[in-house]
Amino acid sequence: MTFFEAKVKSVLSGDTLILQNKNKQERTLSLAFINAPRLQQDEPCSFESREFIRKQCVGKTVRFQTLYVIPQKTGGASREYGIVQLANGQQLPDLIVQEGWAKLRDDADRKAESPQAAELLEKLQALEAHARADEKGVWSSKPRQIQNIREIPDTKAFAEQHKGEAIETIVERVLSGDRLICRLMVTPVQHVQTTVLVAGLRAPTTARTNPSDGTTQAAEAYGNEAQAFVEDRMLQRSVQVRLLGVSPSNLLVGEVRHPVGNIAEFLLKEGLARCVDHHSTWLGAEMGKLRQAERHAKENQLGLFKSHVAQRSAAGETEAIVSRVFSADTLYIRNKAGAEKRINLSSVRQPKPTDPKQSPFGTEAKEFLRKRLIGKHVKVTIDGKRPATEGYDEREMATVSNNSKNVALMLVENGYASVIRHRMDDPDRSPIYDELLAAEEAAQSEQKGMWSGKPAKAPTYVDYSESLEKAKRQLTLLSRQKKVPAVVDFVKSGSRFTVLVPRDNAKLTFVLGGIRAPRSARGPNDQGEPFGQEAHDFAVKRCMQRDVEIDVDDTDKQGGFIGTLYVNRENFAKVLVEEGLASVHAYSAEKSGNANELHAAESKAKEARRGMWHDWDPSKEAAENGDDYDHAPATNGTNGTNGDTAPTRNREYKDITVTYVDPATARLKLQLIGSGKANLESLMKDLANFHLSPSNTQALPQPPKAGDVVSAKFSEDGVWYRARVRRNDRDNKTSEVVYIDYGNSETQPWSALRPLDPARFGVQKLRAQAIDAALAFLQFPTAPEYLRESVNFLNEITWDRSLVANVEYNDTRENLMWITLMDPDQASTATKSINAEVVSDGLAMVPKKLRLFERAKGTEDIMADLKSREAQAKEDRRGMWEYGDLTED
Repeated sequence: MTFFEAKVKSVLSGDTLILQNKNKQERTLSLAFINAPRLQQDEPCSFESREFIRKQCVGKTVRFQTLYVIPQKTGGASREYGIVQLANGQQLPDLIVQEGWAKLRDDADRKAESPQAAELLEKLQALEAHARADEKGVWSSKPRQIQNIREIPDTKAFAEQHKGEAIETIVERVLSGDRLICRLMVTPVQHVQTTVLVAGLRAPTTARTNPSDGTTQAAEAYGNEAQAFVEDRMLQRSVQVRLLGVSPSNLLVGEVRHPVGNIAEFLLKEGLARCVDHHSTWLGAEMGKLRQAERHAKENQLGLFKSHVAQRSAAGETEAIVSRVFSADTLYIRNKAGAEKRINLSSVRQPKPTDPKQSPFGTEAKEFLRKRLIGKHVKVTIDGKRPATEGYDEREMATVSNNSKNVALMLVENGYASVIRHRMDDPDRSPIYDELLAAEEAAQSEQKGMWSGKPAKAPTYVDYSESLEKAKRQLTLLSRQKKVPAVVDFVKSGSRFTVLVPRDNAKLTFVLGGIRAPRSARGPNDQGEPFGQEAHDFAVKRCMQRDVEIDVDDTDKQGGFIGTLYVNRENFAKVLVEEGLASVHAYSAEKSGNANELHAAESKAKEARRGMWHDWDPSKEAAENGDDYDHAPATNGTNGTNGDTAPTRNREYKDITVTYVDPATARLKLQLIGSGKANLESLMKDLANFHLSPSNTQALPQPPKAGDVVSAKFSEDGVWYRARVRRNDRDNKTSEVVYIDYGNSETQPWSALRPLDPARFGVQKLRAQAIDAALAFLQFPTAPEYLRESVNFLNEITWDRSLVANVEYNDTRENLMWITLMDPDQASTATKSINAEVVSDGLAMVPKKLRLFERAKGTEDIMADLKSREAQAKEDRRGMWEYGDLTED
């Protein structure tokens, strides 16, 4: 008889195989002359019997021959019985009888009609006799009992008990591409046979028959192909199933892994299934691989995606600055060209205002984002657009990152946003959508943010500018404090703001003192003053939603608070004036104490012809508005501006050492002699010992940021000092650092900097010891060669000396002390000072425009002496006067 070739699709039991030819046609072949235990009835040894055959031939090509056929009583078909030759030359049923996993049939001799069959039967009888004598397989006196559970009493409890375990499994049937009947071998003797859904995907359905009426529901497109794809690779194969959870229909969900990989990934790559989001949090990073596989199918238009049209590629990553935080999921950003636009964070939603459990967290979530993003550089990638709908304009959905941190992910991780459930076919989603889902689940389990159910009480701000009476009451409290932390909530004009003071729950209308900014238009029908809108826009750009500090001096007639507003520790009024977007209001500037600073800023703006000074004519201004402020005598007892009585000269002596002279300005850095200096010496010893240890030689964990306090070794003496990063050169990976206890600076490579333990060596432990100071009553030359001589002279005369400084004026806004520097032996003599020596050597001049404290009562002798010394230096042609009086017109 002829042998035929076929592939073994599956094994029903130890004596029955399903064969498949090249055309995918199937036939059932029973092994001749034998009976194996029925697997369907879970008879003893049935699993081992079937398992023996399964391992030998499932998925492999064999040769077979039919020996005899027995007609069936029902159904009309006949049952074929034969032999199977394996690829290694062994033959069935010989092999299974030899191992004792099947018995000869009682009627076997009646079927052995041909000589070939009779010969086979005789051989099988001998093999069976040996197996029985050796108590093999079914002939064993103590067969192993395997418990096969077909109905799980509590699916959720079972999934929870075995969650995450890789369970050895046999796929018994493939119902569809994503639905398998599996035999989970929990232990060698305890099996569970149940349906398992393949995690992370949905495959199209196969044809189904409705049992109630017998009607057939056609298969979905590619449903049969998906089933066949999985059958070819997994039917009756040994796999591992990692249980993840239970579906809403109470079926087990798991990751099914073939020895060559996750079947879901292969199915998706062929376009025979689609990704679903339901299992994303269970799969974790594996979900990203599945989405990548689906993307491959889409790009190559495979299977379900044969008509897929690729979405237009999203714009590349751009850089922008966050100009406003509208809500926890909506930002306004400004690009390098200054254009502003609104974007929404992809795939996340702020706490829902309509949900009573979430809405109390809306303000908290917005503030969380404001503190981290306002005014910061971010990277933006547009993921897609939401078309305009009723009540909503078109919205751009974007991925935003700051310092390599995804902003949406930060929100979700802290419980300040929820993740949007997209439609399966929605491409406009975050590229880290699966991470967002996992982060949301973690935030919910940890009860963070809006998932805690315990919102922080939202601050209720009292508007103290509502009336003049309220303002006056609050003024008493605020005027006693300096640099009060606040937040700019709204910009009304270039010099008028609404600010919030969180620590006092106060809301104020705040007006910049000492200046007048042009008025901007208050509506479409209003006409603003020239440069009013520019001033308004500039203030919005620099101040909106920023953390600021305020000093309050007075109130206006409407209940507004007048004072100084500091943005990044810089007086914003001065910045506005420097840009030519405001002018100095002399009376209020003098009253606020910022007159010199503001007048200098205005002069700079005029000379640069900025803003409102674009057509400034100095000669015309001089003719229209004579100003004798420059020529006011130092001893007249008035300030020359409004007739107020001049202050009395301050006498506050301090023992100091000069640690640095700035070569660009001739300003000084001082250390006060006393406990601070002693503490610094102790700290320096500890810092040196700290760096001697080999375990403390690690570099900075990440590139430094401006403002960071680090440890740096000074190049000239090789000693470690505390230093603050002033600016960074990211191309060369270097930082300009300022040694905060001495005042000098230099450029160091990032690799040479070390992290500084703030608890042991930070500014909280000991504040920076270098104090900014300038010599009072002097004006240093601007010519570089003369300024260099002045700096050299100061270095020589102050180097390594204990000196006495009289603090003439302490400018707290600039953090600058104006001092007269003296030898300790001459401290009682007002006219003998280092300031005077500098003038005598022609290395500085007496300023024509004196500051208010320089015209104080008690400075008359000092000014007379300095002018006398200046006159003598001019006559002797010393220093800057070597070519005569350069200040003469």
